[in-house]
Amino acid sequence: MPAHRSLVTGANRGLGLEFCRQLLARGERVVAACRQPGRAHALNQLAGDHPGRLHLLPLDVADAKSRAALVAELPLVCDGLDLLVNNAGVLHSGERFGAVPAANLDDSLHTNATGPFLLSQALAPLLADGAKVANLSSRWGSIAELEAFRTPSYAISKAAQNMASALLAHGLRERGIVVLALNPGWVQTEMGGAGAPLSATQAVASLLQVIDAATLADSGRFLDHDGQSLPW
Repeated sequence: MPAHRSLVTGANRGLGLEFCRQLLARGERVVAACRQPGRAHALNQLAGDHPGRLHLLPLDVADAKSRAALVAELPLVCDGLDLLVNNAGVLHSGERFGAVPAANLDDSLHTNATGPFLLSQALAPLLADGAKVANLSSRWGSIAELEAFRTPSYAISKAAQNMASALLAHGLRERGIVVLALNPGWVQTEMGGAGAPLSATQAVASLLQVIDAATLADSGRFLDHDGQSLPW
């Protein structure tokens, strides 16, 4: 059953923006969170096209005060959540062995792993029983598939996020809440680049099919955008 009330983080561009577009097209109510809503021009235009169904809230997922403010403000615009899409993320490119900055690791872990985990934990009381939590992961977080030294701050943080997804699945299971770690594939976004094979439209349409079809038996799984299991 499709969600009716959704929260999407990192909603100002790329996959987050496309999630908002497609959820609104299905007739749903969406809360879009990003660091600077006032500068999110495409998101504000989308809000104008869907009056009363798209609300913008500020969120820096890596910041404790920002997460707390979102949790406090959410009930003012939404009476609960059927879907939480933890999409906000960061990728520090160009890292080389022997010269990986500690700041990159700290930022990546806070933004990609601990931030989404703590946000999900804080939002748990607002999640409806039977709701779904979709954590946007990456094949680069798969230890089993690792073939080379590449972007360690991203890879380490996504592997940590995968564990966070598995833990959340256990923590929320008794309420029937499904938690998924999802690989969107290589997508034409600012992060993925113009040469990627998938458009954001295609990737999000596929991901929503996987989310819609998921049952409690799938909770805690690491799935590709086509619904196939990925190795940890």
